[in-house]
Amino acid sequence: MLLRNVAWIACVVYSTIPAFWLLIHPRADFWRSRRRSPYRILLPIWIAMWVVSAAVTAPWRGLLLYEGRWTWIPAAGLFGAGLLLYTLSRNQFTLAQLGGLPEVLRGQNRQHLSTTGIRAYVRHPVYLGHLCEMLAWSLGTGLAVCWTLTAFATLTGAVMIRMEDRELEKRFGEKYRQYRSTVPAVVPKITI
Repeated sequence: MLLRNVAWIACVVYSTIPAFWLLIHPRADFWRSRRRSPYRILLPIWIAMWVVSAAVTAPWRGLLLYEGRWTWIPAAGLFGAGLLLYTLSRNQFTLAQLGGLPEVLRGQNRQHLSTTGIRAYVRHPVYLGHLCEMLAWSLGTGLAVCWTLTAFATLTGAVMIRMEDRELEKRFGEKYRQYRSTVPAVVPKITI
């Protein structure tokens, strides 16, 4: 039961990440124009999203679609893939970039476009890492609420990625358009 509650809470937090970024990407110029750090506003809003998401899904947090210990085997692989993606995403990116500071802080938007390493295969490896982690919790536990939150994050994430791509194109111009035309957003091309 403890593991299922941990999975539910993890999926609540992960599922709100795209919605959090939907607050930022369409209004990046607005957030950068603020004199004080926008995270003073944005972080409490994100925490409120956790609370609302938890409150809405709490009644169904025990509903199982299936149960089986074997499901943790592929889930472990997904956890490992997510952690590997996070590690590879950190290469050539600062913690400030991973935390979105260039999107919201004044004077932070001068950065280079990273297209090597893991980003030569997928434009948004951190989001792929988030998806792997959510799928791991969903698959491992069999909780309907985790699968629902994963679906919600996937839908809002698709919208958010489009908005982020527009912002990156505005920031990097033709160089980003060329990169976007050859490298997939989240799911890497697999050639055999």
